[in-house]
Amino acid sequence: MNTYPSIFMKLASVSWVVCLAAASIANAEDEPPTEMEYPYAVASDGAENIFVVDRDLPGVWKISDGKLSLYHQASKNFRTPLNVPRCVAVDKKGRPLVGCSPTRDVYRVGEKGEPVGLTGGGSYGIGIAMGIGVNKAGDLLVSDLEQHCIWKVKSTGGKPELFARVAAPRGIFVDDKDQVWVVTTLKDPVKRISPDGKLKTVIEGRPFKFPSNLVVDGEGTVFVCDSFAKAIWKVPAEGEPEKLVEGEPMQHPVGLCWHGRKLLVADPRAKAIFEISLDGTIKKVN
Repeated sequence: MNTYPSIFMKLASVSWVVCLAAASIANAEDEPPTEMEYPYAVASDGAENIFVVDRDLPGVWKISDGKLSLYHQASKNFRTPLNVPRCVAVDKKGRPLVGCSPTRDVYRVGEKGEPVGLTGGGSYGIGIAMGIGVNKAGDLLVSDLEQHCIWKVKSTGGKPELFARVAAPRGIFVDDKDQVWVVTTLKDPVKRISPDGKLKTVIEGRPFKFPSNLVVDGEGTVFVCDSFAKAIWKVPAEGEPEKLVEGEPMQHPVGLCWHGRKLLVADPRAKAIFEISLDGTIKKVN
């Protein structure tokens, strides 16, 4: 008996199933994501808008009035804009500024959600941007883990200028006096840099396990995000480090920023943004 027709029918059936599966996957990829995958950094415009860098999406989320929405979804293709976003800040007009390590650049993401590179990328200047701060003039201060320094970038963009040398810098914060605060994972982890680039150690020794970010209040109290300790530390200007919050619901806090008089924490393992009051009360935002 001739078996070729039955073989062809089976092959056609298999091909049809494969086509249906491929179509299903394509349709699923076309659907916009609705949940954060790996929220790595967070920034607030000081009013009601919160911007979150999602390293695995990759892209940027916006939280407004407690509602999560997709602000920009980047390509998964390596070395494309915001392919691996690591840090975020907000400029004077409320637009997110995002550092991307594969393209070695910092991007401004406008209202239409399109990223615009500010430094041109390339082999010079910024390597791995881990933190961004904005001074009174609107200029950017960028911590560079690869080049071991802090760069200064004009608000309009252009080639980065060397501001200060700091070994292994991670999070960065610019206070209302334009002093730049930097946290590192090395000994003497918190430094302060004056507007003219002079470096001073603020916190000595190794009080933290793995500090990833920091913010400072008007009285000089430093709040440090410690990823390995699963804690947010509070260090008064004339005092010893103490834990403001520790443990659950936080799993691996990485990002930290002010949101009014409260702190926001980005936790990639919890896939959440947490809001922390200065009395230690913590709640999930998204």
